[in-house]
Amino acid sequence: MRPTPVRKLILALVSLTSSVYALAADPAPPTEQVIVPGVTRRDVRLPRFPSNDFEVGAFVGTYSTQNFGSSTVGGLRLGYHITEDFFAEAVVAQTQVSDTNYRQILPGGIFANELENLSYYNLSVGYNVLPGEVFFGNKRAWPFSLYVIGGVGSTSFNQQRRSTFNFGSGLRVFFNDSISVQIDARDHIFSLDLLGKNQTTQNLEFTIGLTAAF
Repeated sequence: MRPTPVRKLILALVSLTSSVYALAADPAPPTEQVIVPGVTRRDVRLPRFPSNDFEVGAFVGTYSTQNFGSSTVGGLRLGYHITEDFFAEAVVAQTQVSDTNYRQILPGGIFANELENLSYYNLSVGYNVLPGEVFFGNKRAWPFSLYVIGGVGSTSFNQQRRSTFNFGSGLRVFFNDSISVQIDARDHIFSLDLLGKNQTTQNLEFTIGLTAAF
């Protein structure tokens, strides 16, 4: 008797069900690892690379005291680079101011002595606005950064100590990873009472100096 299509379908389902049960009852053995590594784990101490975030330097230049002319200024700076863009800087400097021109008009001049020391310190924050390279000739290029800077401090002059605001801009050229030259222009703003009234003064400073990073 020839099997009908229905009977063929039932036989196929029974055969498929038997195969599934057989596979479930006899799972394939787990695959073993072919190569077992024989390397012992050890602790590795990473080297410490210098970050060069700090820098110290000295500078010299000219300081123009309002109403009293220009004189040579010198000082020290200590900087810390917070990020690639922002940095903080502390500066202490000193110059001498003369009242020679006033002594020709006023007997005894304005100061007790013809030369008076002017010293200041400040703490400023700078921002590198334009990093790049400066070229010297056809084969030499040095990294540089153009920055703006501003901060607060104190100025001591003719037995008066005044709060001071400073702002300006500068250019830093790097000879290598540690040494750089820094050119700076700033305006120091503070009030003085020397000519019979309290007056806000603008005192321009232009300096150049070397800094070493560590």
